[in-house]
Amino acid sequence: MGHREDLLEGAKRCLLEKGFVRTTARDIVKESGTNLASIGYHYGSKDALLAEAYVSLVEDLSDDFDAGGQAVTSTEPGSLERFHEVWSNIIGTMRKPGSPWHLSMEVLAMGDKLPGVRDHLAVAQREAARGIIPLLMGGREEDVSEEEVDTLGKFYLTLMNGLIAQWTFDPETATSADELTDGLRRVIAAGTATPQEPS
Repeated sequence: MGHREDLLEGAKRCLLEKGFVRTTARDIVKESGTNLASIGYHYGSKDALLAEAYVSLVEDLSDDFDAGGQAVTSTEPGSLERFHEVWSNIIGTMRKPGSPWHLSMEVLAMGDKLPGVRDHLAVAQREAARGIIPLLMGGREEDVSEEEVDTLGKFYLTLMNGLIAQWTFDPETATSADELTDGLRRVIAAGTATPQEPS
């Protein structure tokens, strides 16, 4: 690996051990075996490097609930069964000790203090909204329209962010895939119920 890759891997390890705020440039250099000048040369700043490392950690996690599309092939795209299976896999990654999802709360809390990082992560979040749609609805990521990203993708990310918050702050009572699926089932039932005629 070159310095760029070494820095990214070192930054990922630092994030998991210390979090975003407590990680210094010297921590990353020590962990990666590189030098301080390399951070500026390859990433522009420590914060930009940490933002990219965070995105990479989340992408690595997605392998656990995506598996290249193989993890959800036993259920019909768009079905409640697929919804349950995908969210069960995602929640499984949140249960793991030291889950990188817990970093999300720290990143959200400090977003307004680091506009450059916020901008970088905003782009990554939009791509996440695009990427989660095929997991649940089938199809290919490259075929997802901007309108679908702005509606369905954002809906799924809203669920994701809520789950991350719950599993970070109160894992004992955090929503399970069964509860999430039952909630959706009830919303669908209420939305399709025939209105009662006034008596």
